[in-house]
Amino acid sequence: MKSPRYDFASDNVAGAMPEVIEALVAANAGTASGYGTDHVSRAAADRIRGVLDADAQVRFTASGTAANAFALTLLAQPHEAVLAHEHAHICTDETGAPGFFGQGVGLIGLSGASGRIDPASLEAALARPEVSYNQPAAALSLTTATEYGTVYSEEHLRGLIAPAKAKGCGVHLDGARLANAVAAGFDLKSVARMGVDILVIGGTKAGSTPTEAVVFLNPAHARRLDARLKHAGQLVSKGRFLAAPWLGLLGEDGEAGQASKTPWAARAAHANAMAQKLAGLMPFPIRHPVEANGIFVEMDEPTLERLRGEGWFVYRFLDGAVRFMCSWATTPEMVEDLGAALKRVA
Repeated sequence: MKSPRYDFASDNVAGAMPEVIEALVAANAGTASGYGTDHVSRAAADRIRGVLDADAQVRFTASGTAANAFALTLLAQPHEAVLAHEHAHICTDETGAPGFFGQGVGLIGLSGASGRIDPASLEAALARPEVSYNQPAAALSLTTATEYGTVYSEEHLRGLIAPAKAKGCGVHLDGARLANAVAAGFDLKSVARMGVDILVIGGTKAGSTPTEAVVFLNPAHARRLDARLKHAGQLVSKGRFLAAPWLGLLGEDGEAGQASKTPWAARAAHANAMAQKLAGLMPFPIRHPVEANGIFVEMDEPTLERLRGEGWFVYRFLDGAVRFMCSWATTPEMVEDLGAALKRVA
């Protein structure tokens, strides 16, 4: 077996884009106050407010799991639950962190094709009578781009958010791959208009060093926010090093409020384009629409093992499909190499 190549195992296997490294080097100069009170954190937060066209509190964490889990503590009490797609990251890949951070907050999985919640599934969950022995739903968590590389339309999101809000639920949007959704046409400025309470904007998978921006759009969550973050172990002393990458990710166009023109979205557009190129070379049936930077295909286990024997490491995903992820650093040559290997093992 050849030495494994992880090129398409995930979009977090790539390094950081040059704009991010440059921003970190610039932020390293001199001294700065701690715990997010520094000039770099203020500037990064201003750019994020600009691309969202919304007034909001912005904080930075080093992982999406911490960002999501902390966000949900503000939306649900320990005796309550969060509604989410059954294959959402918070339900399948965060090792109970929402319940840990939320001291018992539960998760209720909803169905829906290709990672998007079926409105009928949400409606049924919201209609469940409240009883003393079940955790009632207090929040809705959404993800775009989804775990299956699909992107919600604004109409679909509004159709989920409105009934949840009507029931008094808060709304969390997991945007670990939000850059890919924006590159696919999602309007970032629609997030605040739709009534999302807390947004997590992904940096790590988009080409940064580890950093996620957590945007608190509901003014009610501003009270004692830093104390709550400190209590959760998420208020970092040298906060400028979590904030600085966002100056590189969003660049001057972020300062002008043009999300789609930022390096964050432009690099994601490249990743999406590489996924489309790979889809065109794919000899196996593709199970989900290719709308962002992921391709999910039907492949039996012997074939997958032959592919790994060729040196390519990829995962079998939640629904049994084999997942290939493209990143900002994926090159056409890498795609062509993989395409040739796929034809050899098919």
